[in-house]
Amino acid sequence: MSLRIAVIGTGYVGLVCGACFAKLGHQVVCVDRDAEKIAALVRGNIPIFEPGLDTLVVAEMQTGRLSFATDTAAAVRDADMVVIAVGTPPEPKTGNPDLTAVLAVTDAVVDAATGFTVLVTKSTVPVGTAQRIESRIAGRRADADIAVASNPEFLREGAAVRDFLEAERIVVGTRDRRALELLKKAYAPLVENGSAFVATAPETSELVKHASNAFLSTKIAFINELARLCENVGADVEMVAHGMGLDRRIGPDFLKPGPGYGGSCFPKDAQALANAARDAGSPLSIVETVLASNNWHKHAMVTKIADVVGGLEGKRIGVLGIAFKSGTDDVREAPALTIVDELVKGGAHVIAYDPQAMDNAKSALNGIGYAEDALGVAEQADAVVILTEWPEFAGLDFSQMRARMRRPALIDLRNIIKPDVAHAAGLVLYPLGKPPRA
Repeated sequence: MSLRIAVIGTGYVGLVCGACFAKLGHQVVCVDRDAEKIAALVRGNIPIFEPGLDTLVVAEMQTGRLSFATDTAAAVRDADMVVIAVGTPPEPKTGNPDLTAVLAVTDAVVDAATGFTVLVTKSTVPVGTAQRIESRIAGRRADADIAVASNPEFLREGAAVRDFLEAERIVVGTRDRRALELLKKAYAPLVENGSAFVATAPETSELVKHASNAFLSTKIAFINELARLCENVGADVEMVAHGMGLDRRIGPDFLKPGPGYGGSCFPKDAQALANAARDAGSPLSIVETVLASNNWHKHAMVTKIADVVGGLEGKRIGVLGIAFKSGTDDVREAPALTIVDELVKGGAHVIAYDPQAMDNAKSALNGIGYAEDALGVAEQADAVVILTEWPEFAGLDFSQMRARMRRPALIDLRNIIKPDVAHAAGLVLYPLGKPPRA
């Protein structure tokens, strides 16, 4: 059954979900207040880097199932389901998700809806938001026939299209049977292909999202702390992780050390969960510690770099990678932002390069230079530091890199460089959680 779906917000989540719902056979209109952005999307210009998304958007526009508009009211009037996919950035003082945009969309939907409409929150929101939206609807328009549902997204940047179309699970929280049946229809092709459909209460659904990301954050923080321990005792963190991961109760995923976790989800969601737990009188000490551990780890990486080069003052540091992970141009909460800023404050001269995130990096970082290619960061460098695990960095000509450097230090905080490759090029490799290799 084809549904009429309005997706409000054409950011990362909205654009991916809109295009994928169209791929499933639904009639989708994606709405945004930014007229220039909508005009660009109509021309097939995608504002974010996400593998496969540009091709999917163009293909679904050609089928006529996907369109773009600026008129929220018109899109809502014709919709069976309205998906809220606007930003919920952390509030500066509290770290709680800012629900201003979510509530504004709610009001617009209430004012424009005709007939039965399901209002779905895809935006990441704290527990209790569905109940807040339900109360807002009742207070604004008592006769509105609008059912509220929580349907969190589990999209990994760099694999978002696949994650939607091959979803492991679809979590839906609603108190309305009609809404539940409509969402089953919306996702029917995925359920038929094996995706688990989890129906529950809105509060449970909202917690699943935050709890999932907080747990994955915990695994990352744990292995990062072990990496620092391994360096101090002469152990190999990758072998430790391998040995742990063979236990099926633990598993190997998210046990790869790095300079810290980042992105638009993990830091914000862990903080939001910790705040919600405190407000509910049931603080989550593990999550609180994970947040502190991740912050400490980023500063520990600066100390590691400083120790290698013998102090930061006057040193030239080449940085490979600004995005919080490979496969995306997203620099939100990227560990590189903190690390590079601390390097500059310590007196270092930093030259950086990222294959996709240069424009976003220039908006987020001050006081550094940028190279035109990866090898450009090595010019007269006292050290080159790998902060993002882009595959192309592992295939660089390291002999050329060494020839450009003032000193031979390659600090690999993602452990993507093979020691023999660095050694053959005359570089001293400083991995994370393992002994240096000259």
